[in-house]
Amino acid sequence: MIHYISDSEIERIALGVIDRTLPKPEWTHAAHFAAALWVLRRPGMNAEAEMPKLIRAYNLATGVENTDSSGYHETITLASLRAARDWLEKRPEKALHEVLNGLLASRYGRSDWLLEYWSKPVLFSVMARRAWIDPDLKPLPF
Repeated sequence: MIHYISDSEIERIALGVIDRTLPKPEWTHAAHFAAALWVLRRPGMNAEAEMPKLIRAYNLATGVENTDSSGYHETITLASLRAARDWLEKRPEKALHEVLNGLLASRYGRSDWLLEYWSKPVLFSVMARRAWIDPDLKPLPF
């Protein structure tokens, strides 16, 4: 498991996504959450509006097409933002790297956490990739 030791590591990831210089191998599940938490803490930034644009642009810059079968996924992004926002709001006094480490050590740190709420056919459908689809197994807790 990755452990972050400073907020500057998180900022480097977020700025690397924003300016499309983050090396593609570093764009991991943990890095997605790092960038999301950084954006969520930025005054004046609307994560639900900004992250989709940032991810799509970053994907294209690293040679990943945003199609019905690859690249950006709306439901996964928005659900992950909800999880990150909830985690962050419950820890307002903590440094961002501590928030991220805790999030990654939780069940949300697992890349399969969404399958508790969505069945595979629904989550990995073209519709869920294109637009928000409500969970079909049980509602999100946030």
